[in-house]
Amino acid sequence: MALCAAEALAERGRAVLFDVLEYGRPVRAFALRFDGRVVAYLNRCAHVPVEMDWNPGEFLDADREFIVCAIHGAQYHPATGRCAGGPCRGGRLRGLNVVEQAGQVHWYPSRDIRPAPAAGPSPADPPTPPPTPS
Repeated sequence: MALCAAEALAERGRAVLFDVLEYGRPVRAFALRFDGRVVAYLNRCAHVPVEMDWNPGEFLDADREFIVCAIHGAQYHPATGRCAGGPCRGGRLRGLNVVEQAGQVHWYPSRDIRPAPAAGPSPADPPTPPPTPS
């Protein structure tokens, strides 16, 4: 599945967010470039399953070395998703299969993680009937 243009992911910069289904439930995911390689993970801390970015698409610490959970401070190695410190205690982020090819970044579904349905326009509310004359 096409995710974004490769140039949209600056080295150790803002991540691209996207929606997936994990076991049929909607979950946000993110992709970022770290040491020249694109990596992608579910946006869920291994310590407590909450979204980790402190601003949309901002996952890296001030030194741009670790992915950090803004809620509890758990730190993860961006290249592997493994816990580097804090309350994640040996856990790891759930990775997604991504490939950069011909100037595009693609992600590939797995048995448990599938594409989320495309967001379409929501149906309009039915019109309000005119008042009944009395």
